[in-house]
Amino acid sequence: MPNSSSVSEFLLLAFTDTRELQLLHFALFLGIYLAALLGNGLILTAVACDHHLHTPMYFFLLNLALLDLGCISTTLPKAMANSLWDTRAISYQGCAAQILFLVFFFGTEYSLITIMAYDRYVAICKPLHYGSLLGSRACVKMAAAAWGSGFLNAVLHTANTFSVPLCQGNAVDQFFCEIPQILKLSCSDAYLREVGVVVFSVSVLFGCSIFIVISYIQILRVVLRIPSEHRLHKAFSTCLPHVAVVSLFISTVMFAYLKPLYISSPSRDLVVSFLYSVVPPAVNPLIYSMRNQELRDAVRALLECTILQHSHL
Repeated sequence: MPNSSSVSEFLLLAFTDTRELQLLHFALFLGIYLAALLGNGLILTAVACDHHLHTPMYFFLLNLALLDLGCISTTLPKAMANSLWDTRAISYQGCAAQILFLVFFFGTEYSLITIMAYDRYVAICKPLHYGSLLGSRACVKMAAAAWGSGFLNAVLHTANTFSVPLCQGNAVDQFFCEIPQILKLSCSDAYLREVGVVVFSVSVLFGCSIFIVISYIQILRVVLRIPSEHRLHKAFSTCLPHVAVVSLFISTVMFAYLKPLYISSPSRDLVVSFLYSVVPPAVNPLIYSMRNQELRDAVRALLECTILQHSHL
């Protein structure tokens, strides 16, 4: 029987076999991708160029925008190319790279979201200690820890996944390479080693989720003591979108990675993977940033300056 050394490429799941619908999917993905590039690119440029935004909150937001760009750039370009050229193939090295970068960006992003929850907790609940707890050096160290741990976690998962012998063909029931779909191609019980690593990672993810929930509970307790309807509305408008995205991310990732393999179906896996791999990076600029008046002003000033420069050319 063939093993992983004889697999030179994988066949990804096609959204449809109808040529017209393939082109429609290409146009849809292109629109989503361009929107994500524009939204996250504006955040990156605005935070980097406006010195008023050189604070811990916006520093973490800049890192989040970088991660969102990485997440969506790992999956959508290949999916768009396959839809445009009516193909399903991805090379063995390309598949391994997709898994490496996806685990890296997703793991780092959730660590960063946890750090951002801590940032808001300190800002609201311990404002007098904000400068000492979240100085520039501390922020850089926390961001570096998130990126570093995410990379090590990704290398571990990728090495474990592709050290498993494959003998169930090379058809992946997903529009990009992900660990559960590769494990379905493994021989006998050889995949159990990687399953253990996945369970450990999900346990860490669960711990981060508990920390985020506790942080926001403490934030709400402090805000509710303030007799100001405006501040109460501002707190809810800031917290609820963040909690909604975290809940969507956690629920879909847990379903994708913890469900028993025998209840999987291509259509269900396709919808779930689209939700957690494409939707958050595309909408994060809106829900995290565009509700923020300071960032909106910085983006508006950036656009006005760009338009003014072009008008003088």
